[in-house]
Amino acid sequence: MTTSENDLAALSQLGRQTVQPDSPETATLERVPSPHKGRDYVVRFTAPEFTSLCPVTGQPDFAHIVIDYIPGDWIVESKSLKLYLTSFRNHGAFHEDCSVSIATKLVEVLNPKWLRIGAYWYPRGGIPIDVFWQTGLPPEGVWVPAQDVPGYRGRG
Repeated sequence: MTTSENDLAALSQLGRQTVQPDSPETATLERVPSPHKGRDYVVRFTAPEFTSLCPVTGQPDFAHIVIDYIPGDWIVESKSLKLYLTSFRNHGAFHEDCSVSIATKLVEVLNPKWLRIGAYWYPRGGIPIDVFWQTGLPPEGVWVPAQDVPGYRGRG
C-alpha cells in the first residue's frame, strides 16, 4: 500500500516551513496510513537529546527517550513527532508526567496495536529517574528489540 496524495495533502507540517510549538498542548501530532496494514512490525523513534523544564525550579532536564510501537492503521508523521517532542523544551513538568504524556498522546492519535516508552532521564540532585510505560504485551511472534540505553553509572 502506498500513501496517497490525499493522505499527504492532509498534513499541515511536512514539506512546509513550520513554527516550533510553544508547548505540548499547542503541538499537532499528525498521522498517515500504515503502509503495511495487517502486518506486525516495530517502529522505533529515539530522541537522545530530549529536554524539558523542572516545574519547580525552571532548571532544564534532559532525557534519552526511546519510543517503540506496532502500528495499527496509522503511523506517526515523523516531522510532527519531532516538533511535538521539542515542544517540551520550555514546558515545566516532572519526568513521570512528560514520559507518560508523550506515550498517551501517541496512543490517542495512532491507536497502535502496542506501544512502549523508555525515558532515561539524566540525574539532577544525584538521582536519575527512568520512566517506563507500555500499553500491554506486544503481539506474539513480533521481534521487539531491547532498548539498550545504558543506565547512569556516575563518573567512575
